[in-house]
Amino acid sequence: MIDTAMTRSSLDELCINAIRILSMDAVQAANSGHPGTPMGLASLAYVLWTRHLRHNPADPTWVNRDRFVLSCGHASMLLYSLLYLSGYNLSLDDIKNFRQWGSTTPGHPEYGLTDGVETTTGPLGQGIANAVGMALAEASLAAQFNHTGHYVVDHHTYFICSDGDLMEGVSHEAASLAGHLKLGKLIGFYDNNNITIEGERSLADSEDVKKRFESYGWSVLCVEDGNDLDAIDDAIDAARAELLLPSLVIVKTHIGYGSPNKQDSEAAHGAPLGVDEVALTRKKLGWEWEEAFYVPPEVKEEWERCGERGSEFQDAWKRSFKKYKSSFPAETEELMRRLEGKLPSDWQESLPNFAQELEPQATRSASGKTLNALAPVLPELIGGSADLGPSNNTTLEDFETFSKDKPTGRNLHFGVREHAMGAIQNGMALHGGLIPYGGTFLIFSDYMRPAIRLAALMGLGTIYVFTHDSIGLGEDGPTHQPIETLSALRAIPGLCVIRPADATETVLAWKAAIDRRHGPTALVLTRQKVPTLLGMGIDAACDLSKGAYVAQRERGDKLDLILLGSGSELSLCTLVRELLQEEGFGVRVVSMPSHELFEEQNSEYQETILPSHCRRRIAVEAGHPMSWYRWVGDGGDIVGIERFGASAPAGKLFAEYGFSKEAIVTRAKRLLAQG
Repeated sequence: MIDTAMTRSSLDELCINAIRILSMDAVQAANSGHPGTPMGLASLAYVLWTRHLRHNPADPTWVNRDRFVLSCGHASMLLYSLLYLSGYNLSLDDIKNFRQWGSTTPGHPEYGLTDGVETTTGPLGQGIANAVGMALAEASLAAQFNHTGHYVVDHHTYFICSDGDLMEGVSHEAASLAGHLKLGKLIGFYDNNNITIEGERSLADSEDVKKRFESYGWSVLCVEDGNDLDAIDDAIDAARAELLLPSLVIVKTHIGYGSPNKQDSEAAHGAPLGVDEVALTRKKLGWEWEEAFYVPPEVKEEWERCGERGSEFQDAWKRSFKKYKSSFPAETEELMRRLEGKLPSDWQESLPNFAQELEPQATRSASGKTLNALAPVLPELIGGSADLGPSNNTTLEDFETFSKDKPTGRNLHFGVREHAMGAIQNGMALHGGLIPYGGTFLIFSDYMRPAIRLAALMGLGTIYVFTHDSIGLGEDGPTHQPIETLSALRAIPGLCVIRPADATETVLAWKAAIDRRHGPTALVLTRQKVPTLLGMGIDAACDLSKGAYVAQRERGDKLDLILLGSGSELSLCTLVRELLQEEGFGVRVVSMPSHELFEEQNSEYQETILPSHCRRRIAVEAGHPMSWYRWVGDGGDIVGIERFGASAPAGKLFAEYGFSKEAIVTRAKRLLAQG
């Protein structure tokens, strides 16, 4: 036990300096990394993790833990030091292997790789929006499941951000929405060290962060000395007491704290301090041990009290949860089902059946009907769009809007904030218990691409509803007509892109997206009406789950040509087939709504759809041809678009861009004539 204030103060200082030493040594050993920010933030992190953060190193996935997000992911050694010192499954050898091949301490924190890392950060600003999503998820689940005296979902979300995070536009989008929604259990810390990579922050930025966040509707507190433990403690207490507004604590720190020659300099930001400076820093901090990575036993023992504290928190929650389970058994079962990511056994029975509907309809319309059919049986389904609900058909018609006054609402109005929408979806998915979806026009997926990429990297089951998928949107013109977008999305590893051809495929696309919990799914949908599969002469019992299937077979055993299509162009393929077959050619039509799902199939299945002996293939899609080359091969052709669109009625555009049955028949005959 600590008996005197002097002893307590000395031990605190040792515990804080252990963060600085470990961070400094790891970067030096790797000859790569960012030592300055961990050194400057060490005191703040110590107070937060040992006095306030409710977490249990022995159970990093405890459902009611506080969430901690290091948005400035380049300062990863701060997080790794905290995880190691407090007793998570991270060894000193892991710290020594910082930034090395196969290590659990990569250059930026990666979700799913290191216990205790709540999200992948590094692209600045993303972590702030992830934290907003986590806080939103907590508010939603708390409203649905808590009862007076029974608060089984009750935790805070904390984040630390840098000036770089706040310069990125996504932070503005996310912070604005968080203030509007009054997410009172969201607490952020701004590392105000006035240094960027290029020099002083004033070179590029002079905004008043306090006024900015106050204008968003946040409570803002200031700590003038980032090493004043009592001031930090008091600020966190005040932020935790403020339940009506999100809070930002602005903490004045010194980058590279303790380094005699590099403190408060850009030289401490993104490079090792150097062997001589490391030695001088040890001396400056009063760290008497020269051995690299050494942590005194009394420091490790003190830090590991986090485990004792966390175990007490979790045990208290377990007792509370046991009473909750006794009082609300059905709700307990539902909550645990959702937190475990399990789907109701009969959810698929609610999927609509459009198989017999011959009337053409836009796939965005079919998507909206499917979404509303699923909403009552999948209460974890929650989302909205970037102010495009009526166009994306993403509104849940029988449910309220999520707000401070209606946190049980399931319709989210993200506003025109695509980037934040994607990153907030990630935070919601990371929290657990929800299946988030977000919609916008396909062309504007570019605004949220960094968040989509991170969802794929983390393997999150987020869903994107991208409508207005081609030049088929018509008169809005080239600014709104996606040309390169499909190929660009298909290039993201782990993202499943599905472009259904009609209402039936759209239903099956939603089924695939809901089933796919190990990665994000993009549903790519039309604005214009498209024929039904039956209207195209296709058996509606398609197998979209395998990515591609034979929509129309060649007559007899003669196979001269394979036509591959997706979305609105599948109907065009059927018309071309009809004309070519009248001239005696054997033509197969393959619907390929998802390259990724098809790629996952075994070679035997792929061979049944695209037999290798038929090298004459034509892919037809109103977008850039890049992603189709692997499927058509050397002997094939692609009817695509490699220039921007134009403003005109959709029919005129398709004709001018070569998407007519006559134009494609001409190209097919040219290909067939090559022998």
